[in-house]
Amino acid sequence: MDDQETGASKDRVAVTGDEVKVDLIALVVAVNDGEPCVLTIGQADTLPSGPFALEHRSLQSGLRGWVEQQTGHPLGYIEQLYTFADRDRVGAERRQRAISISYLALTRMEKASGSPKCGWRSWYEYFPWEDHRSGTPPVVLDVLRPRLIEWADSVGDAAMRRERRQRAAMAFGFDDRHWNEELTLQRYELVYEAGLVQEAGNGRDPTRASLVPSKSMVADHRRIVATGIARLRSKIKYRPVVFELMPQSFTLLQLQRTVEALAGRLINKPNFRRLIEQQELVEETGETSIDTGGRPARLYRFRHAVLDETAIVGTKLPVARG
Repeated sequence: MDDQETGASKDRVAVTGDEVKVDLIALVVAVNDGEPCVLTIGQADTLPSGPFALEHRSLQSGLRGWVEQQTGHPLGYIEQLYTFADRDRVGAERRQRAISISYLALTRMEKASGSPKCGWRSWYEYFPWEDHRSGTPPVVLDVLRPRLIEWADSVGDAAMRRERRQRAAMAFGFDDRHWNEELTLQRYELVYEAGLVQEAGNGRDPTRASLVPSKSMVADHRRIVATGIARLRSKIKYRPVVFELMPQSFTLLQLQRTVEALAGRLINKPNFRRLIEQQELVEETGETSIDTGGRPARLYRFRHAVLDETAIVGTKLPVARG
């Protein structure tokens, strides 16, 4: 699948003087043993990144260069994720506007050897409230719900209290509301606004007991990861990007578990297999796997011809709602 560019910049950035600093940030995703992982450097709190320099031929070439230099991992599929240009996104210690152009990169774990300076971490370490494969995580009802209610009730205006409570209920599925797995970014921004993550800071003690237990990241890198999760959760339902994360051959159960890992939800097995068959997304390799713990399972591969067929526009993977 080809690289894709989205957003306003379209691989072009105008930099004037010293007032604008442009950073290229890569959110590299792989799935390892049923866990969606992100490639990090430092103390597992930083995404591979570097400044866009004049010698870079393009944004993408600059990004690829920084990632390979910092991690030893060459990028395959990438698409532009989002451009972050908030005035206060990384602090106001300097009179300089910091612009971050982020990219989403998908890779296979078998190709992701990397270097000792980098590592792979499950994205659920940063967002423990997002994994609903075993039901609603305890952190949602035991920690987030009471602290978000406390935050909502901390304002004197009754209308604002109602608005805050409603936002929390809609984002996290409180009060028997539907859980929407695609609202990852909205949920993170809500807990950030409520001061429940270390990145919120605001001069307060970041180790205080009211923080939601989760791993933090530098600057706004966790926000970038949240943006990427939301993008990928939406995209796997209508484009076959999930196959960028799969080995060359796989069982249908492995494919289903990968989709479930990304979505953070379980999928109805008969519906999933019926849809895969109807869309003709895969084809049999003629071989079987004996690593299933039971009887041998058929191995499949992605049917690349599907990319040239108009039917792909209607492809939709069934993420369970129950």
